[in-house]
Amino acid sequence: ATVSTVQKSSDFAPQDLAAAYQDTIVHTIEKTSPAVVSVIMFKDVPIVEQYYEDTNNPLFNVKVPRYRENGTEKKQVGGGSGFIISDDGFVVTNKHVVSDLEAEYKVFLSDKKEYDAKVVARDPIYDIAVLKINVNDVAFLDFSDSDDLKVGQTAIAIGNPLLEFSNSVSLGIISGLSRSIVAGDPRQRMSEQLEDVIQTDAAINPGNSGGPLLNLQGEVIGMNVATASAENIGFALPANLVKSVAESVKQNGKIVRPYLGVRYVAITDELKK
Repeated sequence: ATVSTVQKSSDFAPQDLAAAYQDTIVHTIEKTSPAVVSVIMFKDVPIVEQYYEDTNNPLFNVKVPRYRENGTEKKQVGGGSGFIISDDGFVVTNKHVVSDLEAEYKVFLSDKKEYDAKVVARDPIYDIAVLKINVNDVAFLDFSDSDDLKVGQTAIAIGNPLLEFSNSVSLGIISGLSRSIVAGDPRQRMSEQLEDVIQTDAAINPGNSGGPLLNLQGEVIGMNVATASAENIGFALPANLVKSVAESVKQNGKIVRPYLGVRYVAITDELKK
């Protein structure tokens, strides 16, 4: 009988394995970055100008500085991250990134092109929103099955931390699954309960909200949504949840979700009859 030769993992030098892993990460980032966007909020804000007013003091000719409004101007007042999910320009992000109903929103691609964005839907339950920009044949990301995630697998986060460093990349692992957290936005004095979220130690900072959490194949495994006050603890909504919301919007123009409504009333004689 002949014995076939099987190449053992020990036959590979550690530096070869490290180089292959690094090449995979670099390739994944290069492939996915064009589909990661910055979502910026603009709003009309007052223009405040300084002027000087006479004190009418006969002893001292002193002018006191005063301030007054002189019209308004459109300025950037907030934002976050997002990613494109179809070649015709559907974008997903967190609902809290586009929560202001009176603001205007623009989407900035990695190549610095900017597009006016229409908020198509805001999920009433989960921190998810779907936007639309007027483009065709644009790069987009595919979703993975987040039910297959394992603790310890590689996770890559891409986004716009601090609204300053667009398409920044951080690397980590899946630290936990099916977490339950209370996420809040101090600026809006609001919080919400988030269930079944993914925990990761890939760095997530303010401005990363709405960006993708990716596997080594460049597929979306989650949407970055929150970070804990402790270091190396970030959270992402699972891909299957985000995908179901996005598909509902693309098919129906809105989020369609069945629900069971329950209420109670006192049973009176008239109601019994």
